[in-house]
Amino acid sequence: MSLPRRTLSGGTAPLLALLAFAQFISAIDYNIVYVALPEIGSAVGFDAHSLQWVISAYAIAFGGLLLLGGRAADLFGRRRMFATALGLYGVASLAGGLATEPGVLVAARAVQGLGGALLLPATLALIATSFEEGAARNRALAVWGGAGAVGLALGSLLGGVLTQYLGWESVFYVNVPLALGAAAAAFAVIPPNGARERGRGFDLAGGLAATAGFTALVFGVVQGPEAGWTSAETLVALLAGLVLVGVFLAVEARTAHPLMPLRLLRHRSLVTAMGITFVFMGTFGAQYYFFTVYLQTVHGYSAMATGLAFLPSALTGLVGTKVSERLLGRAGVKATVLTGLLLGSAGMAALALAFSPSAGYPVLLPGVILLSLGQGLAWTAMFAAAGTGVDARHQGVASAMASTTQQIGGAVGLAVLVAVAGPATDAVTGPALVPGLRAAGITAAALTLLGVAIALTLRHPAKDPIGRAAHEDDRPPRINAA
Repeated sequence: MSLPRRTLSGGTAPLLALLAFAQFISAIDYNIVYVALPEIGSAVGFDAHSLQWVISAYAIAFGGLLLLGGRAADLFGRRRMFATALGLYGVASLAGGLATEPGVLVAARAVQGLGGALLLPATLALIATSFEEGAARNRALAVWGGAGAVGLALGSLLGGVLTQYLGWESVFYVNVPLALGAAAAAFAVIPPNGARERGRGFDLAGGLAATAGFTALVFGVVQGPEAGWTSAETLVALLAGLVLVGVFLAVEARTAHPLMPLRLLRHRSLVTAMGITFVFMGTFGAQYYFFTVYLQTVHGYSAMATGLAFLPSALTGLVGTKVSERLLGRAGVKATVLTGLLLGSAGMAALALAFSPSAGYPVLLPGVILLSLGQGLAWTAMFAAAGTGVDARHQGVASAMASTTQQIGGAVGLAVLVAVAGPATDAVTGPALVPGLRAAGITAAALTLLGVAIALTLRHPAKDPIGRAAHEDDRPPRINAA
């Protein structure tokens, strides 16, 4: 079912543009809702405690369903899943904009999360199976990552502009024509799905266990800071998640057609990439939250001014993805990941130390630039590592594995860093938040070094024979007694 792999040329430009555009849409939606939250809360009827579910519903569905989405892309066709995901995204965005009560809006956000869980693995699998491993794939990942970097930053700006002039509903409506248009374009740009490979079944039991397990884990981590880490609902969710993940692994070891072939866990590059994505999202990803709190709560920035403050981050992140493409070709994945993580760590520390009740925006720029440059470098390289050496039949689930750890890492990292900043967040006045925000930034910089340690275990793909198994079935390998 894999597409013929290609080098970049004029003929592949439409495909890459569409895949990058899909990433742009997804990235915009990650940040566009944040600046509209106060208006959403007052207009739809959320209270201070339930408003977090506008964000959490998306995160839980997205993180919990990624493995299912990855396997669906491998089995049912990447074009089909790509278009389905964008269709769900568009319809759910329309429902979110029309929502007049909290339950409807939370449900719409969960369906958006389902769309994201189907979209990301399909997109990464299309890149991995359409472009030759090496320079062509690195460039494709750089373009895809650059679109995401721009989308993340423009999401804040666009959210501020739309909320101020058109109302909170517009942050949902803007996704409708973008997502549905991209879904329609998929049938013209992406080659048709090949005939479904016979003999490959869908692991329903594993899918249910994985979805329930990872959803429960993400739910528990998201609820921890709000409900308390020792509360019954948090502990039950975390315990249930761990048990269900254990059940999932037991099912995978016995089924003939696993949702996640366990031999992939012996693939050095993929497993290392999973560790890196976990640390990356838990540290780099949390900076959007803390930077927004600092600008709006400490310095009183409006939604639009906050969005404008993210523009240097977008431009620098785009530069980072282009530098990453070249560095990947010259120095390899390991050096590129390490450079990105170290630059990002230095940027987090510089940004945190620049936080002050009275400091102006220019003082923040050195930290923002270092952080964003490191983010662009590491983002492209870690997904290049995740797909390196993996058979085309398993590219969807491999990308889903790296993306699942990314999403869980984001939830865990934000929870940990919010707890670090917690002693200061009880203060009434904005300036009193600064010590806690500064402590969270320094902690994030230190935790990024854990990702550096993980990245040091990367090795040349030629030394990692596991994963290129074009003629193997999906069953786990037999272990000889000898």
